[in-house]
Amino acid sequence: MNDKVISTLNDLVETCRDGQEGFKEASENVKRPDLKQFFNELAIERAQCAAELQQEIIKLGGNPEKTGSTAGAIHRGWMKIKGTLTGKDDHAILSECERGEDSAVQEYQDALKTDMPAILRLLVNSQFQKIRQAHNHIKQMRDAKGATTAR
Repeated sequence: MNDKVISTLNDLVETCRDGQEGFKEASENVKRPDLKQFFNELAIERAQCAAELQQEIIKLGGNPEKTGSTAGAIHRGWMKIKGTLTGKDDHAILSECERGEDSAVQEYQDALKTDMPAILRLLVNSQFQKIRQAHNHIKQMRDAKGATTAR
């Protein structure tokens, strides 16, 4: 069971690292100061989530992942291109962040289906709630930004 749990937790570490890097990239490309701050805060939160997961992996006797996934690297690269092509439009960056968060929400939902000790389930579920909350907030900001852009 430990190997499956370690693998699942390592997948979540990659997901958190991807989010951390993606939000850092987003904060460097948005124009609005409130968005810069929001994305920086999310990057820090994801780094903390990854660190918590890595500690649990070590407790289980595993080797924690230290980098993001290949898919995440592609996602970040695409966001750079999109930011450049659209003149770093905040709405486009919010849309891309929402897409990245869709993936993170799915990863956490899948992880919660894994058989794991109750204490780990609590940690994973707590992080999942933070990610879902961030996703919903990004979606609301994107929708609001789209409404103001359309006028």
